[in-house]
Amino acid sequence: MQTIDKVEKVILLGSGALKIGEAGEFDYSGSQALKALKEEGVYTVLINPNIATIQTSENIADKVYLLPVTPEYVEEVIKKERPQGILLAFGGQTALNCGVKLYQSGVLEKYGVRVLGTPVQAIIDTEDREKFVEKLDEIDVRTIKSEAVTSVSEAKRVAHELGYPVIIRAAYTLGGLGSGFCDNDEELDALANKAFSYSPQILVEKSLKGWKEVEYEVVRDRYDNCITVCNMENFDPLGIHTGESIVVAPSQTLSNAEYHKLRKLAIQIIRHIGIVGECNIQYAFNSETDDYRVIEVNARLSRSSALASKATGYPLAFVAAKLALGYTLDQIGEMGTPNSAYVAPSLDYLICKIPRWDLSKFAGVSRQIGSSMKSVGEIMSIGQSFEEIIQKGLRMIGQGMHGFVGNRDLEFGNLEEELSHPTDLRIFAIAKAFEEGYSIDRIYNLTKIDPWFLGKLKNIHDYSLVLSKYDKIEDVPAAVLQEAKRLGFSDFQIARFVEDPDGNIEKESLRVRAVRKKNNVLPSVKRINTVASENPELTNYLYVTYDGTEHQVPYFK
Repeated sequence: MQTIDKVEKVILLGSGALKIGEAGEFDYSGSQALKALKEEGVYTVLINPNIATIQTSENIADKVYLLPVTPEYVEEVIKKERPQGILLAFGGQTALNCGVKLYQSGVLEKYGVRVLGTPVQAIIDTEDREKFVEKLDEIDVRTIKSEAVTSVSEAKRVAHELGYPVIIRAAYTLGGLGSGFCDNDEELDALANKAFSYSPQILVEKSLKGWKEVEYEVVRDRYDNCITVCNMENFDPLGIHTGESIVVAPSQTLSNAEYHKLRKLAIQIIRHIGIVGECNIQYAFNSETDDYRVIEVNARLSRSSALASKATGYPLAFVAAKLALGYTLDQIGEMGTPNSAYVAPSLDYLICKIPRWDLSKFAGVSRQIGSSMKSVGEIMSIGQSFEEIIQKGLRMIGQGMHGFVGNRDLEFGNLEEELSHPTDLRIFAIAKAFEEGYSIDRIYNLTKIDPWFLGKLKNIHDYSLVLSKYDKIEDVPAAVLQEAKRLGFSDFQIARFVEDPDGNIEKESLRVRAVRKKNNVLPSVKRINTVASENPELTNYLYVTYDGTEHQVPYFK
């Protein structure tokens, strides 16, 4: 396969050192891109000072510069290496901001370096909040009512015009840095001043706190062929940053009509902006009124992109790098999966991402979470029911929890306060609320978490009561053990609910394992791929737009 754009040497900008909001997912994206470029015989120069990553390992990049990802240092590398192209989309916000400055200062033009993939103007149109709104107004796509400002006094004026509550967002920042909700002038003064320390421009938006937050990963080539690879839904309502929220893929509470409405809009928006490669689009959605607002478009590989790639088996960064060289989706061919790059993955399983916080390590720090990221990492859980993936995921986050239920030594002084003002422990507060007899409606009114999710969590709580009815592990029927496993209960949890909680739980969990094996209730390992399921009840359909027509492919709920 020959590259359409004759490029012999490119610079790839990394993300810089690992930090909150900009972690190992960009190592994944960068290494996938370098792999794709190497396959095409392109000489790669990587600028990424984080030495604790795979992409800086031997034989990944041809040359590595351990320098800060700043315009001054990158210009010096360009001057020395004389590349034909530069890739900006694989190093998070750091790389994107650096690339925009190089373009605006004339450095790229001076040395004849082309930006491969998404044009810089498209990046500016998505990063500058005011231009972004104007761009979407051109195609009558709804955005949150807002205004970009450059001073605190202007921010206050806009807040009065929109009416409190409002949300402050800083332009050209990552992880919601400097963002937050304001209910009055005093809160706005404090937050706006903080936001201006990160960015010269902030956006004052009307708050849609409580709406659903949904996102789509979209891929487009330069000939306008476009597919949506994966869509995700936040467990938490709007108001909590995606990086702080539990995220489920594919979306579970959207109807098929709602799913396709937002998907169609995503393709329309990405084509209008002119993205080439991969991007992420985020919506606020109100299912009661069928209303939506576009929150933002990330014209780059994001934290969600790494999750979507691993969850679906579709290597988004690998494909994006090929598209940046000028290939079309149909030319990329098979990528170690049964389908070519222009066929969207089909999922007959669920994925759950749960953030990990280390807030307990810092004395006096607020545990509340919101529109600015505090999480330092995340886990991904895969299974065939929501109950299974949430319980498995909560065991993986390293907080000493055994799942949604069966945890000890967790007390909440004011349960309603804990539910209505989210912290890193809110999901365990929901478990406590079920223990104390709260209804799904009552928890929904306090949290605005969709009743579908709350209903699934209540299934776990209710089944813990079923297990508690048995006095001996040997008395638990095989069917009950099977259902407990479907709902994500570990052997440890089962032992805790069946046997005396003061006993040796580790020893009792081994007895659960023995009883399970005797009753042939055994785990299985399944491979992620894009082969369609034969179960028609799981199947919805996606429509892949290619060569001006739409092709139907299965998509699973």
